[in-house]
Amino acid sequence: MKRVTLTFDNGPEPTVTHAVLDELEKRGIKAVFFVIGRKLDTEDGLAAVNRAHAEGHLIGNHTWSHTTPLGEITGDPAIAENEIERTQDVIGAFAHADKLFRPFGGGGAISERLLNKRCFEHLKDGGYSCILWNNVPGDWKDPDGWVDTALETLEGQDWSVIVIHDMDTGAMNNLALFLDQLDEIGVEYRQDFPGECMPMVRGEVVRDMTGYVSAHI
Repeated sequence: MKRVTLTFDNGPEPTVTHAVLDELEKRGIKAVFFVIGRKLDTEDGLAAVNRAHAEGHLIGNHTWSHTTPLGEITGDPAIAENEIERTQDVIGAFAHADKLFRPFGGGGAISERLLNKRCFEHLKDGGYSCILWNNVPGDWKDPDGWVDTALETLEGQDWSVIVIHDMDTGAMNNLALFLDQLDEIGVEYRQDFPGECMPMVRGEVVRDMTGYVSAHI
């Protein structure tokens, strides 16, 4: 049986996030939400994350602003660190014990753009777990076609860490269809990650990360 870890990035967008939570609750599926810190800086955003946490979903850190991949940030070294730590602070009690952090890849790419050297050291020193992905169907740019793309990628994988977005693009209107298709296949839903997608665990580098860290300090 194929394993699937569903992850939702770039939220919360309260209306969309609550609709996603409704669908997951109906099916008894637990997922992982990687949130943008500034979106928790509102009462509605915080309420959506509170609900997700209360219903058994995991909450991870996906930077404060999600504007520039951390590996491309130069200049003031505090800028990149604040993207991580400020978000962790606002997540607060909702945070997972493993301090799940997902870097911003920019279109789903995994490369040296993910982290600069200082961010890499900050994640290690702070005991964070770095969470990557292996199935990015591009729902933000193809709100109707992403379901087929995700399923095609899934065919060649034993364990898919799928990145979709609880954002107001219309893509989540097809979430039920996607989950119906997964039900037909028969998958095991997980909230953990394969080793290839978790190169740092609680600050310990367990897989080579040189390809994820730029030369910028």
